[in-house]
Amino acid sequence: MLSGPGSAKTCNSSTIPKMDEIVKQAMAKWPNVPDCYGWLGLDVRGNWYMRDDRVQSLGSFGAGPRAAKGSLLTHEKLIGFIHRNYGPDPDGQWYFQNGPQRVYVELELTPWIWRLQSDCTVQSHTGQSTLANTCLVDELGWVYLVTALGIGLVHTQDVALAEQALSDGNWGLTPIQRKDLPRQFCYVQSPQSRLNSL
Repeated sequence: MLSGPGSAKTCNSSTIPKMDEIVKQAMAKWPNVPDCYGWLGLDVRGNWYMRDDRVQSLGSFGAGPRAAKGSLLTHEKLIGFIHRNYGPDPDGQWYFQNGPQRVYVELELTPWIWRLQSDCTVQSHTGQSTLANTCLVDELGWVYLVTALGIGLVHTQDVALAEQALSDGNWGLTPIQRKDLPRQFCYVQSPQSRLNSL
């Protein structure tokens, strides 16, 4: 069992990034490149942020009094590259495989952000389609879906669609405490904090 901020139990995740062929070649050519922590963040709306040393010194990624997100990434090809090479390690730490280097992601809340369609189909912030198994709501009224890909937050613009799906009986609703999400669903919210606590 892991300990420290944003900790998770050891996971055997089936959500392994497919990875671009050029990434696989780079990993084979340079197998011992050190991992990178703290430089990339995913917010609750599915946006990616680059976090340099200055931003990291201002505080942790996400919500809170000392939160510091960094620079919003807008380059479509870079975002597409991140999406194709995004996944978890066996400890539930999510990362982007950038060539030979593993760039661990600071999660504002969950590793997936879901966009819903009117027919109840679900799409991740990376463009992957999946089906919801369970719907959860936390103590603040935030809505989550558990899918074959894992746990994710429903995008704020799609909460009305989730409410309609619940009213139509497509999903049951289970309450959960937000603080329990990482442990229960086996993910690490802040790999950087976990590294610093070891």
